[in-house]
Amino acid sequence: MRHLTITLLLLASLITTNCNGQDKKEKETEVLIETSMGEIRVKLYNDTPVHRDNFIQNVKDKMYEGSCFHRVIRNFMIQGGDPNKREGVAVDSTLDSMRVPAEFRFPKHFHRRGVLATARDGDDENPEKMSCKFQFYIVTGRPINDEFLTNMEQAKKEKATEALYNKKINEPAIAAKIKAYRDAREQDKLGYYLQDIMNEAKTEIDENPPITYPHNVRRAYRTHGGAPWLDGDYTVFGEVVEGMKVVDDIQKVKTNAEDAPVQ
Repeated sequence: MRHLTITLLLLASLITTNCNGQDKKEKETEVLIETSMGEIRVKLYNDTPVHRDNFIQNVKDKMYEGSCFHRVIRNFMIQGGDPNKREGVAVDSTLDSMRVPAEFRFPKHFHRRGVLATARDGDDENPEKMSCKFQFYIVTGRPINDEFLTNMEQAKKEKATEALYNKKINEPAIAAKIKAYRDAREQDKLGYYLQDIMNEAKTEIDENPPITYPHNVRRAYRTHGGAPWLDGDYTVFGEVVEGMKVVDDIQKVKTNAEDAPVQ
């Protein structure tokens, strides 16, 4: 057993255990987070090894000591791990730009209540959806019905179709043909051509949709709740195995207009 300390307003210890006591099972890593409101124990997934190892290294490097949950939204999540939000520690602006590659494992891992995931910068500056090296969040969420999930599938398809369409029309050969139609003021031909490109994009996305919620995922969202709008966009790399009451207590604290806890 190895013990490390980490403070996130909290203290954590790293524990390596055999899963179910079976020799053939992979060892899993757990982190015990001690907050001013109680303890939260989380398990790190082995099939997101980059995020697992990054989190472990952050613990070893004591990057979380003295930090806090700086963003709290009831029925959504609690977010912490920003090493620049620690009392008595100088701000290092270089930390904000440090990232790790995304590791999406949907639908095996999805944003159900109690999962551990990573924050990240927006799509415009981070099109590859890489994760922040330090900041993480724990989902509290709310119950989600099937209609919401079906609408979410459609919305993500439309967004992906639009992105693919824009990518296609910027390809050199296609962009040159579009320019030629515009220069010749052949609006009808241009319209038909652009529609053909859009139809191609729709067909490709229909054949390989970004998100499809299987029965077990829908049931989990209906029964336990979560934040499905984050699926396929943010990496889930662990889950709470003990201490969700503490998470719930934290999500209920008083916050200001910027979702930061008052205390």
